Amino acid sequence: MGWARALREAAQTGLGIERGRLEPLVALRCACGVALVIGFTLWLGSPQLAVASAFGAFASGAVTFQRSWRPRPALALAVAAGLGISTFLGYLAGAHTAVFVAMLAVWTLLTGMAWAIGPVSGLVATQMVAVMLVTVTLPTSVRGALDHAALIALGGVVQAALIVLFPVRPWGRQRDALADALAAVADYARRLRHDPQAPFDPQPLMEARRAAALTPRQARTRPSQLAGFRGLAERIRPLLASLADPVVGAPPFGPQRDRVRDLLAATGAVLDAVAHAVRRGETVRLPPQAMAALEMPAGGPMLDGAARRAALRLMALVGEVVEATQGPVEAVGADGRYRHLPRPTGPGTVTAALNRLLHQARPSSPIFRHAVRLSAVTCCGYVLGAALPWGHGYWAPLTSVMVMRPDFARTYSRGVGRFAGTVIGVLVSGLIMALAHPGPHPSAVLAVACAGAFYLLIRTGFVVTSACVSGYVVFLLGIAGEGWSQTVLARVALTLLGGLLAMAAYALFPAWETPLLRDRLAERLAATGRFTTAVLDAYARPAERRPRQVREAQLTSRAARATWEDSLSRAEREPVPHPDLTRESAHEAGSAVDAMARVAVLLAAHLPARDVPPDPGAEEFTEALRECLPAATRAVRLSEPLDWAAVEAALERWQREAGEEPGVALRGAELLTEALSDVAAALPPGGER
Repeated sequence: MGWARALREAAQTGLGIERGRLEPLVALRCACGVALVIGFTLWLGSPQLAVASAFGAFASGAVTFQRSWRPRPALALAVAAGLGISTFLGYLAGAHTAVFVAMLAVWTLLTGMAWAIGPVSGLVATQMVAVMLVTVTLPTSVRGALDHAALIALGGVVQAALIVLFPVRPWGRQRDALADALAAVADYARRLRHDPQAPFDPQPLMEARRAAALTPRQARTRPSQLAGFRGLAERIRPLLASLADPVVGAPPFGPQRDRVRDLLAATGAVLDAVAHAVRRGETVRLPPQAMAALEMPAGGPMLDGAARRAALRLMALVGEVVEATQGPVEAVGADGRYRHLPRPTGPGTVTAALNRLLHQARPSSPIFRHAVRLSAVTCCGYVLGAALPWGHGYWAPLTSVMVMRPDFARTYSRGVGRFAGTVIGVLVSGLIMALAHPGPHPSAVLAVACAGAFYLLIRTGFVVTSACVSGYVVFLLGIAGEGWSQTVLARVALTLLGGLLAMAAYALFPAWETPLLRDRLAERLAATGRFTTAVLDAYARPAERRPRQVREAQLTSRAARATWEDSLSRAEREPVPHPDLTRESAHEAGSAVDAMARVAVLLAAHLPARDVPPDPGAEEFTEALRECLPAATRAVRLSEPLDWAAVEAALERWQREAGEEPGVALRGAELLTEALSDVAAALPPGGER
């Protein structure tokens, strides 16, 4: 993709408007928080103080809309603390330009590195830099700086208090994540009826697992409806794939295939009903036709072999789902504590965050390069904005901070959306100011209305939210008596300057994802290979299988898949080509590795019991695959040919020993070898494609 096309697509994305899910009650609550802070400071008699203090409530409310599994009050309080510290430091150093720029450079460098912890941490850190830049009044003493920092932090405290006093759909995000996972498995079951090899995206299951991680306090208050269903969905998914597969499961045609289709449709209907009830917190209404299809046929079992075993396990698991809908019970361990996925708290959270920061603190890291870009652009924007005669020079670096992201596409699309939204917002709000000439109190009402619109439309697109923010700023400065014409012109010009600086910085000091594609693919191949060998080990030596070896390998494989998909998505929107990996080759290789993972899932549905004798053929095949994987991952990185000859030879010996009655493991090994050959075919040596 060339620069012209990449810029055009980024502009289209930035100007796009989506039909996001609205949360009017949450938006109203956050707008009330902003109104309380502005009203309180106006009651104190200081319009300038109202303008300065409103940012804390506005930013704290915005962060609570982010997709985080932490409690919303905790997010608001964390933002309040960070904003208070940033405000205090900014006010102390604001009187000395050189000192402030030096501190701004360090602060923005840390802000950029915060993206290594996670997107929510990056957004919170961005707000901390923003409040440091927005200095409407300038105290001349430490006491004044403390007072203003306390007022900024008060906004976050007010938002947290409103969340506690007026909860809106408690546990709603966890309910949505679990319902999405159940609905994804239900949709997978329906697609398997028509396509036995339909792909499955594990992202909803990964999100549900993240949502299920709780602190001990959360575990004690979690609704019982949120316990148990995720684990059942995880166990049902491989059985669906195994049942539908024509090699391992039922034949592709005939009465057995019709029975499989009925079971798949019934499972999808039950899971959909449970997902609907979980999302809304209602009683589950199970469809009677689906329940009838999940009963044993009157004439006896219609399936045989591996398909029959998979069907019986599937019917048993769906039965557990049905039983759980009648009155789920929290699982309690032998020590009397609630069983749940633990979420790090206190020192554990700090340790994990520091480890991620240290891992990314290297010159080749995209996060580190983003932090350097952000620091340099923010400082340059601040100096240029201060030198220009328009006033409010902080708008240029503020735009850069809000626009810049670690990847190319989001930075450029947000730059276009920010400028377009700013033009729309300041023109509309400026026209209102010119025609109505509102005083401080009407301007405060209009500012709160723009804040409410921002919260309501926060998921519809960056251009929409930028327009709301621009109107909010114009009306907020109107409280302090700022001239609207000067505000409008300065806002547009400095926003354009900040956006151009952000875009130029990425072009001059990029962190392209495209050159890293082979590394990401190699990491995914290695993780999927470990998942596959973990499953095959269970067939080779059933008695030595560890309880969690397959599950841990599967989770690692899913994480590597998510990283690869994200990397490929970013690379496809970049204007630089890979030297020897075309887009078609990347997709073909990714599909082939998907097939590897699918085979592992099929085999995981039929793991043998511990008392089953070892399988020498499976053991030899597994060892051959394990020995070939390091060389294969190295070949992927270095654009060298992949060699699976040892794996193919082990498969041939296994086939000769098995004779005419291959088991599930051997049939899975045959499918796996085909997938490995597809990986090699999709990745010819560098320069051949």
